[in-house]
This record gives sequence, C-alpha cells and structure tokens, in this order.
Amino acid sequence: MIKVLINGCNGRMGKVLAAQIQETDNIEVICGVDKINNNDCSFPVYTNVSSINIIPDVIIDFSIPEATFNILEFAKSNHIPIVIATTGFSNEQLNTIEECSKFIPIFRSANMSYEINLMAKILSELAQKLTDNDIEIIETHHNKKIDSPSGTAILLADSINKSLNNEMHYETMRSSKREKRDKKEIGISSVRGGTEVGKHQVIFFGNNESLEITHNVNSRAVFANGAIKAAFYIVQKENGLYNMNDIC
Repeated sequence: MIKVLINGCNGRMGKVLAAQIQETDNIEVICGVDKINNNDCSFPVYTNVSSINIIPDVIIDFSIPEATFNILEFAKSNHIPIVIATTGFSNEQLNTIEECSKFIPIFRSANMSYEINLMAKILSELAQKLTDNDIEIIETHHNKKIDSPSGTAILLADSINKSLNNEMHYETMRSSKREKRDKKEIGISSVRGGTEVGKHQVIFFGNNESLEITHNVNSRAVFANGAIKAAFYIVQKENGLYNMNDIC
C-alpha cells in the first residue's frame, strides 16, 4: 500500500485527487497540507510544513509554486519522491526543481493527461512537415486559473519548438503591437471563463487551408488519475527528473 501526502489537499484538484485515490487499489492518503484546514478531509491536514510528523511514501503536489517549494524542502530533507503537478513556475524555479532531482526522485509535468502528452508528440511531428505554416495555440480555462499562458500551452509550444531546433519564439501580447506576424513566432492566446476545465487548440495555418488539433478535458479526474499513475511509477525510482514521456 502506497501512502500519499497531498500538498494542496483543500484545493480543487486536491479534493478530486483524494476522491480518486479512494477509488484506487493499493494507495491511500495519510495526510495533507494546505494553508487552511477546513476540517473537510478524512485525514490529518497540516497548515505548516514544519509540523508534519507523518512520513509518506510519496508526495503529490497540486498547489501553487510557493507551496510547492515549501513541500519540496520537506521531501528533500526526508528523501521522499514527489509528483509535481503544479504549473506557473519561472525558468529559475524550474532550474531549482531540476537541481533538487539530484537528491530525490521528482516527477513533473505541466499536464498529467496521457492524451495531452500524446498530442504534444503528434504536434512535434506535424511541425517538421508543415514548416511553412503559421502556428497558433489557443488555451481556454476556468475563471479562477491564475497563470497565463497555461503550463500546458507552454508544454505544447515547447514540443513544437524543440522539433524546429528551438528557432521559434512565443508571442502572447500581439494586441499591443502594430506589425505583421513574424514567421518565426508561435502565437499563444489565453481565454478565461466559467468552469471550463481545460481546452487546447493548436492550428497550423497554411495557404488556403489549415489543420487544427484540439484536446478538451471534461473532468479534473483525468489529471488526478494521471498523478496517481505517476505516483506508482516514481515511488521506486532512483533520484532524477521524470515526466509523462517516461510512462506514455
């Protein structure tokens, strides 16, 4: 039985994750961490990382970057594998996570969906075949999402850019410019509204035709199940940085 600590247990994803773990064999939540303990959880909830007196087999983090680094220090000090499903990290923070992976196993993905990661692979292949096309990414999320563009949009853009020798740059502020589109740009547009879980459209615009690939998530359970799968995968791994490509 794998014992899990959920970081961000009272958030939207934390609650969905706890519910999905209850429905999954050979894994259980033994405690959680959140800034507020509203007593809704069936397991102990700590509001301060320094107060944790239970050592889990693995940590699953669905929180915000600041909270991620709080629990990351705890994980590093106690040599606990961690699944990081939080997004919105700066490049400097990502470098810090990579440095920490020298001391503990870390699984990090901007999106825990198997299909979105499969989409990223497909896009990298298409980009090499449609080199003259203009590429636009449109991501749509609920009105409470903090980061923009989404981590998933960056994940998709990065998969395309890597396949094109990192020659592209990302344009997220076209509305502030008065100039024609740069051929070497990938446009990324963010839409926020309602309760939309997550929708990502990637469009390759050619001459007189276009090709569009869309991924739409209807339930947060998709991300929770991906995180659970990652937890099973990483709990026995050596120190290092892992992602969805390792289990897809």
